Amino acid sequence: MAKGFDCSTPLTAQTAAAFVKDGYSFVARYLVPSGYKALTKSEAEQISQAGLDIVSVFETTANRALGGRNAGLADGATAVQVAHQLGQPAGSCIYFAVDFDATSAQMATVIAYIQAASEATPEYTTGVYGSYAVMEAVKQAGACSRFWQTYAWSGGKKSTFINIYQYLNDVSENGIQIDHDESYGSEGWWNTLTPVNYPLTTHDANVIIPFLSAGYEATTSLPARAEFNRLANELRKASGQPLQ
Repeated sequence: MAKGFDCSTPLTAQTAAAFVKDGYSFVARYLVPSGYKALTKSEAEQISQAGLDIVSVFETTANRALGGRNAGLADGATAVQVAHQLGQPAGSCIYFAVDFDATSAQMATVIAYIQAASEATPEYTTGVYGSYAVMEAVKQAGACSRFWQTYAWSGGKKSTFINIYQYLNDVSENGIQIDHDESYGSEGWWNTLTPVNYPLTTHDANVIIPFLSAGYEATTSLPARAEFNRLANELRKASGQPLQ
C-alpha cells in the first residue's frame, strides 16, 4: 500500500519535498489544458525530482461525463495532447473523473463517456475516478482498466478491484488543501525520470486468451492445462484484469 494525495494547487519543489518527507509516494494532479489547477511540464519535473510519482486525472467540470460519448472522445483527444506536452510516457494511465453522485439512470451515459475516452487514448491505459456505483458499473462494462474510488457517495462500500482509494477530503497540509489517497498497485502513475513499459491492453489480451482456452480444451494433460491457465492469467495480469 502506498500513501498519496490529490490536490488542485500546483506544487513547488519545496512543497513536493515536504510531502516526500511526510512519507507520501504519489500525487494526483490535473491533466487539463489550462487554468490554475493544470499540471505543467515544469511542475511535473519538480514533482519527479522530489521523489513523487504522478497520477494524471482529467476533469474540466464535475459532471462532464454526462456529455456521453462525444464528450469522452473530445476529452480523450485533449488529454493525449496535454500528456504529450508534459512528457507523460506511453503505457501510464489517464484517469477521467466522474466527480458527482451518478445515479443508475445516468450510468449508461457515464459508461459511454469512459469507453469513448479509452478509445481516444490508445497509447495510455485509461482509468475512472468516482463512487462505488461508478466503479462497479464501469468495471462490469469493461470500459477501462484502472479504477480510483472515492469514499464520497459510496455509502461505506469499497470495490475489491480498485487501484486507488480516496478516503478523506479537504485536509490542510504543508500549506495547501489536499485529499488523502492510498493505492494498491498497477496505478499507472509516472514521473519524468523513469520511462514506463507499455502494457498489454485489455482488448488485445482478450483476443489472445481464447486461443489458450482452445488449447486447454484440446488436451487432457493436467500439466498442459495448468500451463495454458497460467499463460492466460499472465495476460490478464499484464492487462490489469482479475485472475481466473
